[in-house]
This record gives sequence, structure tokens and C-alpha cells, in this order.
Amino acid sequence: MRVLLVEDDESLGEGIRTALRRAAYAVDWLRDGASALVAIRDGGIDLVVLDLGLPRMDGLEVIRSARRAGATVPILVLSARERPADRTLGLDVGADDYLGKPFDSHELLARVRALLRRSAGNAAPVLSCGALELDPAAMSVRWQGRNIDLPRREFALLRVLMESPGRTVSRESAQQRLFGWDEDIASNALDVHVHHLRRKLPAALIRTVRGVGYALDEAAVQAAPGAAP
Repeated sequence: MRVLLVEDDESLGEGIRTALRRAAYAVDWLRDGASALVAIRDGGIDLVVLDLGLPRMDGLEVIRSARRAGATVPILVLSARERPADRTLGLDVGADDYLGKPFDSHELLARVRALLRRSAGNAAPVLSCGALELDPAAMSVRWQGRNIDLPRREFALLRVLMESPGRTVSRESAQQRLFGWDEDIASNALDVHVHHLRRKLPAALIRTVRGVGYALDEAAVQAAPGAAP
């Protein structure tokens, strides 16, 4: 999942980016409102974490302009403006949630997960397909009742595939949701992560759609030995 972080405070921004990356999100970090608006209009972002007091364009104006342009991406506001009137205004101009500063990183991550679930239409906090379960909060994966230990990038890839089981995820989309703008990516990085996933789970669960991308094969999950009928 790709998160756009917009925060001009270097120390706070670094802390938020670290917390999000540890939770297996790809993070792009911008420091001003005008650049953020361009990025939101360009698309390819799953969620925006937005400060309000930004250089070049205030966060509220970023939200107004983004919504006027038709952007539907979930926006979580982070702000020291904690009066009820400020919160009301932020939500009324188009923000989806509002978190006052200072805040606990665990609460931030919980709100991020909730917004992403809502935008994807998944009410359940745990993603499941047959005997395969992925818990974003616990950063855990279980296959047929057995814990599967995955590093964050493989966890992120499996999460992307499990959000739309049976549907092909293009290579471009998968790469956008796994890697930030500032990361150097080898041409075969995605294939390497798929290969590692197939070594830890039955290889047939992840289907290659040649020339397009990858998909979680629902039929293979359901047909696996020990899978629930």
C-alpha cells in the first residue's frame, strides 16, 4: 500500500515515515502543500497523511483543491489545531479523519488501517482467503493454522494480492504499492519477492499472468490439502 506523507517538520516526518515503513507501507514524503496537491492529482496513492500548517499551500486548501479535482483518496489530517471548530472544518472540506498532535504512533497506524479498509470495502480487520489469513495490525500471516514469517516487503506484496483475490495485479501497480519514490529498485525486485513468497507458501497460490502481473489464485487456495470446504 502506498502512503503519501506530507509533513514539513523533519523530525516528526522521519518518525512517521519510519513507523509506516515498519508496518510494510511504501511511503513517499513531501514537505509542502503545492507538491502534495500535484502528487494527489497524479494518482497512484492509497492514502494521504497530511499536516495542515504547510509551506506554499495550507493543508486545508490542499484538501479543497484535491476534492474539487475529483480525488477520492482517503486523507488523514495530522494537526496541532485541536479546537472542535478546527476538526469540524477539516472534516467538512473533505478530510476522512483528523488526529491531533501530539499523537501515539500506534493510534496513527490503527487509523491508517481503518481508512484503508473502508476505502477497499473490507470491513473485517483480517484479510482471509480459505486457509490463508493476513492480519495487518499484528503483521502476521497464517496458512492452514501455521504462522508464516515474512519480511515487510513480502508481507506487503501478499497484502496487495489478498485485497483482491483472483484479480490480476499488474506489475506496475504492485511496484507502485511496494516501493517509494526515493528507493532504488532492481528491475527484477518484484519477481524476487514473488519467488520468496512461493517458497514459503504453496507455489500454486500465486499465479503468474504472463505479460501482465500476478494474482492470488482462489481456486488453488481452496483446493489445497487441509483447506476448509
